[in-house]
Amino acid sequence: MKLKKLISAMLVGTMVLSLTACGGDKAADSTATESKATTTDDAAATDDAATTDDAATDDAAATDDAAAPAGDGKLVVWTLAADLEQFADKYMEANPNVAIETVVIEPANYVTKVQTALNGGQTEPDIIVGEPQMLEDFYDAGYFEDLNQAPYNAQDYAGQIVDYVWKVGQDSEGIQRAISYQITPAGIYYRRDIATEVFGTDDPVEVGKLFADYPTILDTAQKLKDAGYRIFASDSEINYFSGDSAWVVDGTLNVDQGRFDYMDLVVSLYQNDLTAYAAQWATPWYQAMAGEVPVLTAETQWGTDEMNIWDAESFNAATEGMETTQVFAFGLPSWGVLTLRDNVKETSGKWGVCSGPAYGFGGGTFIGISAQSERKDVAWDFLKFCTLDEETANWWIEASQGDTVSLIPVLEAHAEDANEVYGGQQLYKFWLEQAKGIDYSKVTRYDKVIGDAWGAAISSIKTGEMTKEDALATFYDTVESTYPEITVNR
Repeated sequence: MKLKKLISAMLVGTMVLSLTACGGDKAADSTATESKATTTDDAAATDDAATTDDAATDDAAATDDAAAPAGDGKLVVWTLAADLEQFADKYMEANPNVAIETVVIEPANYVTKVQTALNGGQTEPDIIVGEPQMLEDFYDAGYFEDLNQAPYNAQDYAGQIVDYVWKVGQDSEGIQRAISYQITPAGIYYRRDIATEVFGTDDPVEVGKLFADYPTILDTAQKLKDAGYRIFASDSEINYFSGDSAWVVDGTLNVDQGRFDYMDLVVSLYQNDLTAYAAQWATPWYQAMAGEVPVLTAETQWGTDEMNIWDAESFNAATEGMETTQVFAFGLPSWGVLTLRDNVKETSGKWGVCSGPAYGFGGGTFIGISAQSERKDVAWDFLKFCTLDEETANWWIEASQGDTVSLIPVLEAHAEDANEVYGGQQLYKFWLEQAKGIDYSKVTRYDKVIGDAWGAAISSIKTGEMTKEDALATFYDTVESTYPEITVNR
């Protein structure tokens, strides 16, 4: 078991460079943020943290309607997502005897900080979080408390949380280790006015048929270009729907036909100028949500000496007078509702959301208790407050202005809520249905590295850097060298 934990701790360290906090652009906002009762990253990691008062009883922690146990009146939370600052403030309003120190850690540093603290035997932080791609190794490293044991008895709440989210929070033995307050299924966000003009309908079910599979998406893209539009801002928009199969099955690399169809789609979108070449999270990407956007090229999509795509003023000056287009759709998880809401401007009310060619999800903040915490009673009370309390979930829908919670009774209670930015569409009902289609058994600990290697192969092919044969050979080599335990059949 000790060897397994050591290997897991080493593996989880390899994930540092690619981590992003859930909520897409929320990650950028969280990199240097601290709540009202926050310490700095380094201060939170010191060994001389205060310990709990052992007077708090297990019975108090196990009772839903009991006041938060007093302990030493302190709780330390380490998180990737700034959301938990708001949860902490809300919790302290109801529990003034608890002071929560919320440390929002830059994604690139998060895994290393957690490793350093817990491998060093520190009793703080009390609450740690993880995104799906890091959780399996966190579990195996022994970082998260067993929530199925008394006094937590988390299994009693299983039916209240959306199924795939509940399973993400379980280790390989089915022990609950973490719970998330949100679901993040992916969907296609589309312009209703363009859909009506080009395809004669803006109905989400009918528009969803235009994205039913990869060949259909290519046909949809060509029809939109013929009408003067572009289907996506960039070919990255379909990434959340890049396949509906497991990368590894019974210890063997699994590259099914759907993966190759996705590869062909992305290459065709790129090489046939079917997108606006607006890189995700850059200035033109956000501009495309509001209407007209300059049509860049494969050569200029990442900017030039005169055109900085990451600076709005520079970009606007450099592209003045260029040919423009309007983008039809974006592919994003449910948190994209908030991203578009803040950027659609005059196109507000002209959007809809439909299903994509496969079920997918992206991000999500999963909250657990550090196995080494000495304030586990207070930590469990806070975890329940964030994830299992209906009053909190209702508050979060209002406070976040549209985040999609994971608590089923609350999602069902808001099923008929109409979102005016999206033409009055009932989005909570839609996201709940999409979440039901997610099969988490297809997710493996290898997905991030293998998925990135597959993306690199696609990029090499579409840009002409490599032939398809050479790019695939490099992909297989990468998998074999990174994971020698996986059988690779070329």
